[in-house]
Amino acid sequence: MDSNPPAPDPSPADHRPVLQLRLVVEADDYEQAVIFYRDVLGLPEQAAFEGEGDARVTILEAGRATLELANPAQRRMIDDVEVGHPTEGRIRVAFEVTDAEGGTRRLVDAGARLVAPPTVTPWQSLNSRLDAPAGLPITLFQELAPLEQREAMDGFGTDEERHG
Repeated sequence: MDSNPPAPDPSPADHRPVLQLRLVVEADDYEQAVIFYRDVLGLPEQAAFEGEGDARVTILEAGRATLELANPAQRRMIDDVEVGHPTEGRIRVAFEVTDAEGGTRRLVDAGARLVAPPTVTPWQSLNSRLDAPAGLPITLFQELAPLEQREAMDGFGTDEERHG
């Protein structure tokens, strides 16, 4: 008789090929970046590690992760809506928050540079754009309407629905 109990059935999530998105960012001013993202933005610390030669990393939880892929025309449109002009770089980190205006003020007070104040977008979110520590362009966004309402708007839906 086997004394080891059978392993539990894995959950459906365990069958996904990717379980987590982790964005790794090198920060020249590591302490400032940790304070900004952990203490001011409010991302809970999951773990922190130290190694030889002053090697340090802090892993912060950022809620649910998604990867937003945009073609150049969409990127230009987002820049136009959020900022009013094209911006540099191919990567921008967006954080969903419950209070975009208050969050924007806190981040600016903590050293982020305001690129564009909170603006209502055509997709019914309130978005602000900032240049944050570690050289990250970030967007804070607050959803103003439930997904079900936004999905009913022109241009929304999945690629499969649009292109069958």
